[in-house]
Amino acid sequence: IAKEARAGGTAQLVYVAPGAEGRLASTLRFFLSARSAYVSGQVARIGNGGKVPEIDWDQPLADSVALVTGASRGIGEAIARTLARDGAHVVGLDIPPQADDLSRVCAEIGGSTITVDITDPDAPAAICERLQSEHGGVDIVVHNAGVTKDKTIVGMDEDRWSVLVDINLSSEERINDALLEGKVLNEGARIICVSSISGIAGNAGQTNYGTSKAGVIGMVESMAPVLAGMGATINAVAPGFIESQMTAAMPIATREAGRRLNSLSQGGLPIDVAETIAWYASPASTGLNGNLVRVCGQGLLGA
Repeated sequence: IAKEARAGGTAQLVYVAPGAEGRLASTLRFFLSARSAYVSGQVARIGNGGKVPEIDWDQPLADSVALVTGASRGIGEAIARTLARDGAHVVGLDIPPQADDLSRVCAEIGGSTITVDITDPDAPAAICERLQSEHGGVDIVVHNAGVTKDKTIVGMDEDRWSVLVDINLSSEERINDALLEGKVLNEGARIICVSSISGIAGNAGQTNYGTSKAGVIGMVESMAPVLAGMGATINAVAPGFIESQMTAAMPIATREAGRRLNSLSQGGLPIDVAETIAWYASPASTGLNGNLVRVCGQGLLGA
C-alpha cells in the first residue's frame, strides 16, 4: 500500500500486544500527523510498558532534561530545537571545535551545553557528573553524534575503521554503561539512537559506517529488556537520504538518485528525523521499546 500511495501518502503497520491498547495514543498521533511525513512502510510494535501518564500534548516533554549529542548543526540541531519546542530542557553536547555553534543553538532554545570529545576515556564519567550535579539526572538521551569515513574495503586502513566505529558505536555503549552504573537515568527514561539505512542493508564504500550503524541496532535490541526492567525504553531511527551540508556537496547525479530512490521520490529533512525522535521521547510512548523505524520515505535500500 505504501508503495502505491500518491501525492505524499504514507502507510504504516502497528502491532499491539494484548493489553497494550491504552498505549496507542502517541503512535497514532505521530503516524496520522504531518510530523511523520517522511516515514512510510514502517512497523511499530507496542508492548506492555509502564503506566501512561497524563500529559499536555502541546508540551509533552515539559520538566524533562534531554541530552543530545552532536547538537551543534544538521540533524542534531533539529533534534535539539524540536525537543525544546516540546518543553524539554536540552543539554547539547558536541566536540570543542563546534563549541561556538553549539553555544548559539543552545542559547536560542534556552538550553545548556557540554563540550567534550565522546571518544575520550573520561567523557562518560564527565557527562554523567554534569547531568547529575546540574540537572538531577536525565530523562532523554539522544545518541546522534556520528561521522562518515567512506572508502571501499580494499583501501580501508585500520585507523579509518577503528576511529569511526569508536565514535559511532563504542562511545554510545560506554555512555550508556556509565548512565546505568551511575543511576543517572531518571524514572521512565528514554534512550534514542540514530542508526542509518546503511546499517540495515549496507552500502558500497561504507563497510565501516554500515558496520557501526548495524551495531547500534544490535545494541538497542540487546539493551531493551534491561531498560524495560527499569521502566525505561531504548529505540532507534534509521535515516535515509536527508538533505544536509553533506548531501549538498555530493555530485548532482548521486544527489538526485538519492532523492528519487524511495516511494515519495524526494529527500527528507533533518526535522523529519527530529520529529520521529520526539515521538519516541514522549512519556506517552512507554509501550515502544526495542523498535527501529526508518525515516527514508520507504527507500529502496534495505526495503
